[in-house]
Amino acid sequence: MPHRLPICLYLVAVLVLTSLPCQAWYHLPGEAAIIPEGSRGVLMGRNRTYVIRPGETLMEIARSHGLGFTALQRANPEFDAWSPGAGRELLLPFAFLLPSEVEPGITINLAEFRLYHVWREGARRRVRVYPTGIGSEGYDTPQGRFTIVNKIVNPSWTVPPSIRAKNPLLPAVVPPGPNNPLGEYWLGLSIPGYGIHGTNRPFGIGRRISHGCVRLYPADIRDLFGRVSIGTPVRIIHRPIKAAIHDDQLLVEVHTLAGPDPEGLLAEALTRIRETGWTGPLDRDRLDLALRQGLGIPVVVSPPDREP
Repeated sequence: MPHRLPICLYLVAVLVLTSLPCQAWYHLPGEAAIIPEGSRGVLMGRNRTYVIRPGETLMEIARSHGLGFTALQRANPEFDAWSPGAGRELLLPFAFLLPSEVEPGITINLAEFRLYHVWREGARRRVRVYPTGIGSEGYDTPQGRFTIVNKIVNPSWTVPPSIRAKNPLLPAVVPPGPNNPLGEYWLGLSIPGYGIHGTNRPFGIGRRISHGCVRLYPADIRDLFGRVSIGTPVRIIHRPIKAAIHDDQLLVEVHTLAGPDPEGLLAEALTRIRETGWTGPLDRDRLDLALRQGLGIPVVVSPPDREP
């Protein structure tokens, strides 16, 4: 029978991460974080809080702060998406753990709706992170290793026959412009028909909404487009749990709920923790709570007596 963690201890875990020194604001154009050499699963960024204004929805708040909708919703499960309540304080989930799988080039983690672009500047590795929209149910974004094979500014969209069959009013080709779902920039992948592109529906970022492609906010795809070249490797993974060590604390970040297989999720979490090389004690109450809640933010799962 799982143990229950007192809510006060859980809040301490979250507040510790909210107050950690900021390493990167990944949503700000032109900024990038430095990845420490030899690191695996680094903590980056810092959570912030925001007071909701009258009439705002979570979608609008996510868009205005450069966050994905699902990330904002997961971090604030007690808030109604359409009427979160003016004057209430919302957690903006800017803190994240860098997946241990990131490599030079682009890594997309479907489970967290994020794209990581890693490159070298001299002896340093740098990373920029962008929220994404991914394939809807039945149109899953493919996983695997690919490369960028073309770059197009103001692309036209050749509508697939399967989509036209469902919506016969669509033309065979949608020209560039405000009605084009590809937005202003297209990065084609080595799997035919799939790419990374902008969108004319920015409120879909951070959701399962595309026909398999990866969507970015207009400003983000413009930024990424200028940073990558043809031949850039792209790896697409589904990693719902990440772990890291920061300041002698063990952290996990969970992007799914325990669901019908809590033991399987626990096994994956323990695997991720072992990969960090953690040799200290593990607080199972904290870990079990993190797995049940799936808040998508880094939380401390080492015992309280190890906290600063």
